[in-house]
Amino acid sequence: MSEADAMLDASGLNCPLPVLKTRKSLAALKAGQTLQVISTDPGSKADMNAFAEATGHRLLQSSEEDGRFVFLIEKTS
Repeated sequence: MSEADAMLDASGLNCPLPVLKTRKSLAALKAGQTLQVISTDPGSKADMNAFAEATGHRLLQSSEEDGRFVFLIEKTS
């Protein structure tokens, strides 16, 4: 996973909290900066894809290891 400008650990949180906290964390970033999100909610994979499409932010990377879902999202505006 690439180096991110900020990190959000949403482990242990269930839908919709990982997405809500992601939205809040991205709001604090400038366009072009990236946020790494870690989640343990299995639904977060679909949720983060839908969130990126709905908001226009770019989901740069998505991976899963040991029950943890890791996302790298670029703020677009």
